Parts: sequence; structure tokens; C-alpha cells
Amino acid sequence: MTGAQAIVECLSKQGVDTVFGYPGGTILPLYDALYGSPVRHVLTVHEQGAAHAADGYARASGRVGVCIATSGPGATNLVTGLAAAFMDSVPVVAITGQVQTNLIGRDAFQEIDITGITMPITKHNFLVRDISKLPETLRRAFNIAQSGRPGPVLVDIPRDIQTNKHDFTDIDAEYPRQMLVRQAPDLPALITKAAAAISAAQRPVIIAGGGCINANAGQELIRFSEQCGLPVVTTLMGIGAMPGNHPNLLGMTGLHGLKQANHAVHAADVLIVTGSRFNDRVTGDRARYADGKIIIHIDIDPAEVHKNVDAAVPLVGEMNNILAELTQTVRPGDLSAWWETIRECQAVYNTPADGDEFSAPWVMSELNRQLNGKEVIYVTDVGQHQMWAAQKLAVNSPRGFLTSGGLGAMGFGLPAALGAQLSRPDKRVVHIVGDGALKMTGCELYTVSAEGLPIISIVINNNSLGMVRQLQHCFFNKRYSASLLPVPMDFTAFASAFGIPATVTNSPDEFSQAFAAAWQRPGPSMIIANIATDDLVSPMIAPGGAMDSYVDVE
Repeated sequence: MTGAQAIVECLSKQGVDTVFGYPGGTILPLYDALYGSPVRHVLTVHEQGAAHAADGYARASGRVGVCIATSGPGATNLVTGLAAAFMDSVPVVAITGQVQTNLIGRDAFQEIDITGITMPITKHNFLVRDISKLPETLRRAFNIAQSGRPGPVLVDIPRDIQTNKHDFTDIDAEYPRQMLVRQAPDLPALITKAAAAISAAQRPVIIAGGGCINANAGQELIRFSEQCGLPVVTTLMGIGAMPGNHPNLLGMTGLHGLKQANHAVHAADVLIVTGSRFNDRVTGDRARYADGKIIIHIDIDPAEVHKNVDAAVPLVGEMNNILAELTQTVRPGDLSAWWETIRECQAVYNTPADGDEFSAPWVMSELNRQLNGKEVIYVTDVGQHQMWAAQKLAVNSPRGFLTSGGLGAMGFGLPAALGAQLSRPDKRVVHIVGDGALKMTGCELYTVSAEGLPIISIVINNNSLGMVRQLQHCFFNKRYSASLLPVPMDFTAFASAFGIPATVTNSPDEFSQAFAAAWQRPGPSMIIANIATDDLVSPMIAPGGAMDSYVDVE
């Protein structure tokens, strides 16, 4: 068979049912092989959309997402999507076409060194020069993407490798599933040490990061928290690791975290950190963050331990196993005084959402009301709307809240939403986006319409680049340079260009009616929520400040 046919065969054997891509000259042999194959190809409007869609597919399903692009600009257009997947530890395999092998290095038409470009933003990448190695390379790519700490892998395949024929005797071979986990040899002793520290703690707090979701460790986290009576906060990427309505959950911590969550972290004497890399948005001033605390860091990646915050007890290994061991071993003391302090903070800070004022927090609360008990996946873009959603939405299942955390890539939301919807047709995707971010990848509405996906897009429209404007408001003396969008965009006309119905809302009643109607509609819908430009996200920690130092955003 040809190399291109072998690629399709290998994808099928890896359980791939859907790929996202955009054709071009050097990848056309693969597209020809896809024609009539059992692998579904979803044509996006742009290669960046294909990468984000594969990312959203992977985040929502836990399986590897696959994207395809041609050489040159097709490959370079994947870069932002691969970087977003890399920063958030998402398993993606990107397949790119390359000029034929005898032209590599000669500046041929649409030649680019994509393996060199993506080396810092992929877990690994390959340039296939030997057709006989093609199946093994693809098997390795999938294994690397999903083993240990997940991440994107790129496979660059020259055109002649795709068109040449070869007797692939190993096409059915199985690549050994190496988990690539470097478990510390003294892990049992360290677990005992961690359990002793937690048992002696007076103010312990669990921080659930994105690694907890990647490890499918949600049930172990809940069991650990409940049996040991421990409060839980999440990072942005950890939202959904514990149900949003769980009494032990205090909410998101960090730069725009809830005050009761930040207060608990600031006052804690022991932090049990599960799958978080202590991003600067989580810690603020790292020295003050860790001061006076015993840090117990659970992670599958040894490179993350001690990188940003020194851990007194590093626990490197499989999170499910470590949490199970801690649950059996920890014997906590009386934490009633600690819980009393936490409940007092919640009573002070956990205020309802803005009464009848039409605002983004109100919209999130209305979504909680209308979607209570329904199977839903929230996908956000990046900006103020992202933080309002993270603060207010009740996310009750892992993989129920998808967002670009580490890279913060505007334009992530819509293509990731379509990938998520295709991977989980049993759930409804609600896509939340700002008016600025929608302009970046909004043409993927064409793909949504072409595939007939029942995605509900909610545009939080404040006629500005809201988060940029907020930073200028707080730190640049209200000099709104290049952040206001004075020409209003007709989002209803934009959506209708793709055959998608859209409704403009300016009040709570209008939004409630519009969303209820959209939920009943079988296809895609858009709702534009016009809010005040002056609305700001609160709370907000001062840059480089401690977890209890807040910026006055009024």
C-alpha cells in the first residue's frame, strides 16, 4: 500500500474516528487516502481552527485529538493551537505534509522546518524520511501524546513518503503502551511523610489542578476530601475535578479566584497540590505564597516538582494511586475550627450575582439555573468572560469546563467547542466568548453550520477588548490604548451569513427567553448579551502580590 494508505490504516488502528484539517499540495495524497475511509474528516475554515478543534476533542473525551495540515503556511498555522495544547497538557497528534525528501533544505515551494519550529511546543516531533518506519512512528506518536503527562506530538511526512508503495508487514503490530512514569523509588516513604503532615495540620487545603482531570482522578479526589474532611480549591484548569455543588469545594483560587478560596490558601499551614504547576496566575508572589506552609506536591511529571515552588514532600507518580494511599493513611485531627473560619469567609464573600442587573455574572447564574441537571460542556474563549465563567458557573463533572489556561489563546473557544461537540454528541456544548475573541476565529461558524452541530454560542459583548481595558483601567491610568471597539459589529448578520439564528439581548428577561429557545433548537444558535463596557472582573490580586492583596477595580 502507499504511505498515505498506511497512515489511514494506522489512524484506524489507534481508534481515531475523527480528524480535523485543511488540504494542500503536499498533504493531498493523505486526503486521497481518506476519501471513502472510515475516518471522518472535518474541514475547518483555517488550520488554527483544526488544531484547536483537535484540542477540544481531546479535552472533552480524554482521547487523542488529530489535526492535519499541508506544509509551509498550513503547518505554521497550527502553531498557536499546538502551543495551547502543550501548555495545558492535552494529547494531540498533528500530521503535516512536507516537500518531497530530495527537496528538503532547498527552499522549495511551501517548505518550512516545522519540526524545528514546533520543538519547544510539542512533547516530541518526527520527520519521517524512511517509509518503512511510518507505522512505528505513528504508533510512537500516539503513545507519547497520551502517556505520562499528556501533550501534543507532530509527525511531518514528505509527499513522496505518502505516495511511494511499501510492503508494510508491521502494519498490524501493537506498540507497547509505555506509561513513561518515573515514579520515585522512595515514594512509599514520602507518602507516609505526607500523611503525617496532613494528619498534624490545623489548616489543610487541597488544590486541584488540571493534572487531576487528565489523570481521571476526580473520584479519588472526592473520596480523599470527604473521608479526611479537607477543603478543596481548584485552579482554572482544575475546574470540574470536584462537582461545583460539593460542600467541601470553595471555588477557584488565583489571580481572579474567589476570595474565600484565596483566603483559605493564604491561611493554610499544609497545601496538598494535585496536578498543578504553580503558575504565576495561581501563586502571585511565590515566596509569600509558600511562606509558613508545608507544600505536598503530587504530579506525574518530575520536571514540575520544585520548578516554581519548593515542595517539602514531592510525590511523583500516578495520582489515583497516591490519593488512594493518602486516603487510607491520613488520620486528620479536629478541623472544626478551620471549617468554622472557612464558613465565615464564605458567608462574607459568597454574594449572589448582582440581583436583576444584566451583567456577565448574572448570565452565568442564569445558565446555572436553566442547565441544572442537564448534560453540558462549557467551552470558553479568553478574557473577562472566561474569568466570570470560571468564577460563577457550576461545573459538576470533569471535562465539563474547557478553556485555554496556560497560553491564554484568544480564538480558542469556537473551534474547541466544535471539537468537543463532535467528541461528545451525548452532551450539549455551550460556548462562551467575548466580542473581541469571536472576531479571531468566528468564521469557524461555517464549520459548525456545515456539520449541523447544536452548539449554543453566547457572546458577552462589551464593545471592547475587555481584559486589556481592565488592565489599562487599573494600571495605566485609564488610558485605553487600542482596547475600545467603537464600530459596533452586527453579530446577528454575521451568524446569519452561516445560516445560524442569532438573538440580541439587553435584559435578563430577554436572555432567559432566548436561551430557553436556543436549548430547544436542534441546531446551532447564537445569543448576544450586550453588557456595560465598564464592567470589571472582581476580585483581582495585585501583580506580584500575596493571596490576600487585592486591586481596587472600581
